[in-house]
Formats: sequence, structure tokens, C-alpha cells
Amino acid sequence: MKFIKSLYLNNFFFYVLLGIIGLFVCAFIFPNLYNAVWLVVLILSTFLALDILILYVSKNGIEATRETPEKLSNGDLNPVKVRIKNRYTFTISAMIIDEIPFQFQVRNFKIIRKIKASAQDEIGYDLRPTERGEYYFGNLNIYVSSPLMLISRRFTFDKDKMVPTYPSYIQLRKYDLLAFSNNLFQYGIKKIRRIGHTMEFEQIKEYVQGDDLRTINWKATAKKNALMVNQFQDEKSQSVYMAIDKGRVMQMPFNGLSLLDYAINSTLVLANVILKKQDKAGIFAFSKKVENRVFAEKRGSQMQKILETLYNIKTDFFESDYSRLYVDIKKNINQRSLIILYTNFETMDGLNRQMPYLKGIAKNHLLVVVFFQNTELNAIINKKTDTIQEVYDKVIAEKFMFEKRLIANELKKYGIHSVLTQPENLTLDAINKYLEIKARGIL
Repeated sequence: MKFIKSLYLNNFFFYVLLGIIGLFVCAFIFPNLYNAVWLVVLILSTFLALDILILYVSKNGIEATRETPEKLSNGDLNPVKVRIKNRYTFTISAMIIDEIPFQFQVRNFKIIRKIKASAQDEIGYDLRPTERGEYYFGNLNIYVSSPLMLISRRFTFDKDKMVPTYPSYIQLRKYDLLAFSNNLFQYGIKKIRRIGHTMEFEQIKEYVQGDDLRTINWKATAKKNALMVNQFQDEKSQSVYMAIDKGRVMQMPFNGLSLLDYAINSTLVLANVILKKQDKAGIFAFSKKVENRVFAEKRGSQMQKILETLYNIKTDFFESDYSRLYVDIKKNINQRSLIILYTNFETMDGLNRQMPYLKGIAKNHLLVVVFFQNTELNAIINKKTDTIQEVYDKVIAEKFMFEKRLIANELKKYGIHSVLTQPENLTLDAINKYLEIKARGIL
């Protein structure tokens, strides 16, 4: 039974069979061909038996393993490798059909390779998950054919392997060094001009070219008989909270990911930058209620705690309750903190409904509202119009784009900072805003 389940007839066998049927038809017209056709049938049967024998004489004709990352990075390309070792004494043709998780909805996965006798090969492919959670791989199926190509023998490996998909830790590694400099132009991080000094004094050091002349310490200069300057550093141990709106406004998809997942990926990277800057990072998410809370701290295990919490954020995309958000912040965050709110407003009416709560939060904390541009509107705006309907569509798209800028101006009017960004630029823009606030010492 196991033998029957693993044996498959190849297309080449059926092509030969169709040819034999054609020869039998010709033999009906030309009877002299009849015996020759049966000889061809005998030869095919012999080769078929030989093909079965050489493929099944070895119990373990090949060895194969699937190598996946310990966890997948959401929204990124994750490499998966398949290693195959050919134990046969002849070159085989291997067709790899990996049963990848159903979330990818890939129904035609197939890779064909030829592997020489007693040789090894490595096949790689990439997977890009677009949602967090558990991803189950099925069987790694490898169909092996000999040079005769009449049949295939199926080998099965690595059944039912689970790999969790976490927020984008690949993006986290990419921007890991941004915490130490505001001048990394190659990553698109803008240089922040310092407009003053924070109050945290670090040391007195000798003047070097490029130091701010306003920081010269004249008393130390007189004692040392050399120019000495005061060196300041950013204030440390300031509390920064990332508040993630997981309501229905964050359900909008962009390039396969929801705005919620973009916000989660950005939060992970920003939390790492905050901790590297010696500040305290915390997070919470809200819709109907506030949950998934991690209080702002800077202990060594904080990043792992934040990562696990972000992984476990689940939502039904209900309408977000900003009154609950305001009350929760009032109750649980007593120290003045930087609160970076990831949300989305499409219209001024939507903002005005929540403005009393945003102003209430901004009274005691430094509030930054991060919301998104609808980049799909750009295609409509930039498209050449040929019909009246296209003109209407373009005007409406321009109205929505203009309203986004009005929202940013309205927030600014009440002393609320804002970041209007495209989803793909969210992480960079959020880091920029945090570094700007630190550089200007306005927290």
C-alpha cells in the first residue's frame, strides 16, 4: 500500500502510451505492423519495470530537509532553504512541491532540479507574510525520477512544522544603529539642528574644531590654559509610550499589510531606538478598551517583552473609543511622557469628534499623532483626465489629500505634533520625529 501511494506515472509515460495507441490504429489499417506494436508494448513494460526497480531498490534514495527561520518577519522577505542529498548512483530529476502555509494562498508551488549522483543541492525561495500568527508548513514532497523518466517516486519530509510570524524584526536589525546618530543620510534620516542644550551636563573636555563656541567654559579654560568646553547630552530616562489604534480605521490595506501591522512594525523599531537612547519605552493598544500594555521601562528584557506583546495584538477592528484612551492615560501615566499615537484620520469630521480627548491628553503629555496618506489617491491625481467622470474623481481625490493637510494644521493649532506619512515611510518618519524631539529638548 505504501509502495502504491508513493508511485506516480510521469507525463512521458502517457505520451509513449498515446504513441502506442496511435500505432495500434495504424496496425488496424496496416496489419503487418501489429506484431511490431506488441514488441513496443513489451519494451515499454520492460523499461517500466526497470524504472521501478532502480528507484525502489534503495529504501532511502534521497535525504531532504527544509530550513526556515526560527520566526518569520512580518512584511519582509524571509528565506527558506531546501537541502537535498542524492544517494542514488545516477543523476535524478527532482520536483520539489513544498506545502507552504495556507496564509500565502500559493497553489502552484513547484521547483524542478537535476541532481548528480551522490551529490547535494540547495534550493532557496522567499516567503513574505502579511499577518502575524502561527504558520504551519505541511509536507516537503520531493518527486524523484530516473533518466528513464517513466515514473516518479515520492519522498516526504518535515511534516507539520509550525513557524510563528512576529513583527518585522528584520526591519529592527536594519535600523539598529540609528539610535546612535541623527546623521545617517544613507537611510533617509534627516539631520536635526539643535536649537539649544538640554539641562543634563556630561563633562568638561578640550575644545576641538567644530564644537559650539557658546559652550566654552571660561573658568576651566583659565585654569587649564587651553580652551575647554562643556559637553551636554540628551536627557535620559524619559518615558515614551507608543499608543496603537487597532480600530477599524487601521484596517485599510497597503501592499498586502494593514495599517495596523505597519504601525506594529514601526513600534518595534522605534522602541529599540528609544531604549538605545537610554529612555524608557512602553506600548499599549486600544479600540473598545485599552489593552496589550507594557509600562515604560528600560530594563534588559524590555525589548523581548515588547516584541511578545506586539505579536499577540489581536483585533476585530471595532470603532475606537478615545474617551477610554484619555481616561486610561490620565489614570496610569502620571509622569509627563512622550505619547506617539498611531492612528488614521480621513476627514476633519473624524478628527473633530476625537479632538477634545486629544487636547486633554496634550495638556499633561507631549502628544504626537501619526496618521497616513492614502497613496492610492496619487495615481488618480496624477492621471491625465479624458472624461467628465475622471475629472470628478480627480477633484474628489485632491479634496481628500487637501483634507489630510488640514488635519495636520488643525492639530498644530492646539499644540499637538503630527506626522503625516506614507505607510512605507512610517518607520523612518517616526524615528525622525522622536530624534527631533530629543534634539530640541521639548519633552
